[in-house]
Amino acid sequence: MRVRKMNGKRRATCALAAAILCIATLHPQNAGPWEIGPFTRPAEGNPVIAPRPDSTFNDPVLKTPVRWEVLHTFNPAAIVRDGKVYVLYRAEDDSGAMEIGGHTSRLGLAESEDGIHFARRPEPVFFPADDSEKAREWPGGVEDPRIVEAEDGTYVLTYTQWNRQTYSVGIATSPDLLHWTKVGPAFLHEAGNKYDALKYKSAGIVTRLDPVKGRLIAAQIDGYYWMYWGEGAVHVARSPDLIHWTPVEDGSGAPFELLGPRPKHFDSTFPETGPPPVLTRDGIVVLYNGKNTAGKVGDKSLQPNAYATGEALFEAENPVRIVARAEHPVLKPEMPYEATGQYAAGTTFAEGLVVFHGRWFLYYGCADSLVGVVTAPEK
Repeated sequence: MRVRKMNGKRRATCALAAAILCIATLHPQNAGPWEIGPFTRPAEGNPVIAPRPDSTFNDPVLKTPVRWEVLHTFNPAAIVRDGKVYVLYRAEDDSGAMEIGGHTSRLGLAESEDGIHFARRPEPVFFPADDSEKAREWPGGVEDPRIVEAEDGTYVLTYTQWNRQTYSVGIATSPDLLHWTKVGPAFLHEAGNKYDALKYKSAGIVTRLDPVKGRLIAAQIDGYYWMYWGEGAVHVARSPDLIHWTPVEDGSGAPFELLGPRPKHFDSTFPETGPPPVLTRDGIVVLYNGKNTAGKVGDKSLQPNAYATGEALFEAENPVRIVARAEHPVLKPEMPYEATGQYAAGTTFAEGLVVFHGRWFLYYGCADSLVGVVTAPEK
């Protein structure tokens, strides 16, 4: 199905309605040449980012120095700027309880001329502070970033706000990756405030490869920007400006579910949005992270509860309409640093994707402990 060309809100509304009506009867095909990859690990360099016990930072909330990246460095976003790859990575200090989610997270910034060997700043560039978002971000912190570049060069960050009670997707912008303006939750005050109390995370804004700039840029489809979001199920939202987002809803008024669990697959417990999706000539390629179940319906080739990365394809003109879904993951825990760590079952949790020097570079968290990278030729 293709969307007829119309004007304004009527065109977008009709496209969404048509997609929602037909998606329930669509049976995705097996994976094909539309996939990004196959990915391979570089011969040396992994993991590319690891904890540094000697890094200190004068925390603006505690008013005291903290060892901000002493325990774990993982779950990275990535962007190309000035001919280099920049990675924003989640770093955990040694405060709080010794358990997943029990520490304070901040975002560090690293840069690389080859995409593999990184120089890192001594202090975080994005962190909880005495600002408008403190109540949502303290003491848990800012987690699991994804980043895109707007047409005007502004960077838009989606990240998890975690106060150890509840969580939401936060939006922030920056002109240079160093100075950030926090906007607040992505869905705040949308649809009559119905999403203000929703717990939601993992959001990637759709990008396209700009033929002139040679890098990924936020893409407009039918006059809107689109964002795939959620864990447990993948949903979609749209925005006129990359800042204010409205979830696409089904006939009952609930967020429309695009991807759910699949028995006997790597995503048998639930899928979770990965890095910013890419609009290609075949459609919108969505890389996502799937958790394997420990039960009988799990993928027996993976450890129970392990996370692996898969791909799905959505129609270019209808971001809610799925076309294909890969049967097998394109990245899974295989190396010792991926197979165990803070998250004992192992993860390859992808969040950063760039095109650099004619190749795809996919950055991922290794067992909630380290940052790794895999690459693939650009097709």
